[in-house]
Amino acid sequence: QVQLVESGGGLVQAGGSLRLSCAASGRTLSDYVLTWFRQAPGKAREFVAGVTWNAGDTYYHYSVKGRFTISRDIANNTVHLQMNSLKFEDTAVYSCAADQLGAVVRADAAGYAYWGQGTKVTVSS
Repeated sequence: QVQLVESGGGLVQAGGSLRLSCAASGRTLSDYVLTWFRQAPGKAREFVAGVTWNAGDTYYHYSVKGRFTISRDIANNTVHLQMNSLKFEDTAVYSCAADQLGAVVRADAAGYAYWGQGTKVTVSS
């Protein structure tokens, strides 16, 4: 079992920045993939970014590439999502997800068994 706890959401003006964190506990994360998904009101959940724990390879949705950066802190079992140049359309509940996928970062939510409770990000225009 892996427990995930997100933090760092809030209200920010368009063009601003936020840093989300996802602290993992319960077991070693070797061979795990950790990802961020988001769900805006009335919309389907969508993949935002993912990182492979072993190699640190990163993947992004095209809409956030160049603005968001996902990183892992191995010493603290934490994944961060640095979000810059935020847009109104980035408003959503952001959730951290994880599963033991090795080197494969899946963009579908069904691929992840472990989820955090989510943290709300609101970008004002």
